[in-house]
Amino acid sequence: MAKKNIPQHDVSTHVARGAHLVIPAGTQVVCRSEVRDSAGTISCAAGAIGVVVRAPADGTHSYRVKLPDGREIALKRNELSIRKHVQEEELEAGVAVSDADLYQHVIYRCIVGSHAYGLANESSDVDRRGIYLPPADRQWSLFGVPEQLENRETDEVYWELRKFISLALKANPTILECLFTPLVEATTPIADELLAMRRDFLSKLIYQTYNGYVMSQFKRLEQDLRTVGEIKWKHAMHLVRLLMSGVTALREGHIPIRVEEHRDRLLAIKCGELAWAEVDEWRLALHREFDAALASSSLPDRPNYEKANALLVRARRSAVRDEPAR
Repeated sequence: MAKKNIPQHDVSTHVARGAHLVIPAGTQVVCRSEVRDSAGTISCAAGAIGVVVRAPADGTHSYRVKLPDGREIALKRNELSIRKHVQEEELEAGVAVSDADLYQHVIYRCIVGSHAYGLANESSDVDRRGIYLPPADRQWSLFGVPEQLENRETDEVYWELRKFISLALKANPTILECLFTPLVEATTPIADELLAMRRDFLSKLIYQTYNGYVMSQFKRLEQDLRTVGEIKWKHAMHLVRLLMSGVTALREGHIPIRVEEHRDRLLAIKCGELAWAEVDEWRLALHREFDAALASSSLPDRPNYEKANALLVRARRSAVRDEPAR
C-alpha cells in the first residue's frame, strides 16, 4: 500500500521553563534582557548572572538580586530566569522544532477506536495511530527522539518504532489493536513486514495485561458509583469490549476489532441503559470465559522477541542507509 503524504504539524511557541515559579533566595538567575535605571544607565546587561537575595511574597513585586560586583538591583519576575533553566532552553527549543519534522517519517498510519469497532456515530472522533521511524542522524543526535508524537487537535499519535514494538510485546491492548485494525491508511515496506508478523506478538501475556487493567478500572468505577453516584459509561463499555477481545485472542489467535453482534448491547452500556448490576454480571462472566480460554489457549507463553528484535534491527539499518523505508 502506497504511503500517503503526512502533513507538517505546527510547533507550539516555546515558553521559558518555570516562568510562573516563585524563585527562592539563594538561587542563581540570569537577566533576560537589558535593564536600565531611571537615568537611562544600564544597571544590568542582558545575560548577566546574579543571586536572589530576597524573593517577593507575590508576583507583583520585584526580586532583589545581587550581581557579581556586589551591587543589588531590583528585577521583576519576567526579567529573570533560573540559570540552569536558561542553559537548557535553547536545546529544548531545538527539540521542539525538530520534532515537527519527525511527522515526515511516519511509516504506518491506521484508524482505531469507535470507527474501527463499528461503534461510531456522527459525533465520534477519528482516532489515528501509527508508527514513525526516525532517521539515524536524529536518533544519534543531541536532541534524541521522543517515544511518541502527539497532535491532540487532530487526535493523532505515532509511536517511535522501538517503543511500539516494546509495547506490543507486553500485550498493550491499544498497540495490538493498531496491528489488527482493518482501517489502514498508509504503510511502507517496513510497516508491511511488521503487519505480516503481527501474530508473533500474541501470547498468553494477553490474559495478564487485559485482565489486570479491567479489574483495576472496574474497581475505580465501583468507587465512583459509591462516592458520586455516577460512572463513565463509555469507559465501562470499552472495558467489557476489551474482555471480549482478550477471550477471542486466546481462543482464536487474533485480535478482534469489529464488535459485530455485541454492538447494540455495548451501545446500551455507553448510553447508561443497562443497569450497573447487569454490566457487572456480564463482566464477571467474561472473566470466567477468560480463565477457560487461558487453560485451552494454543498461544505461546511468550511473544517472539527474537523476530521482533530482528525487524527492529533491519529498520534501524535502513535508517542508517537512508533507504526509502519511510
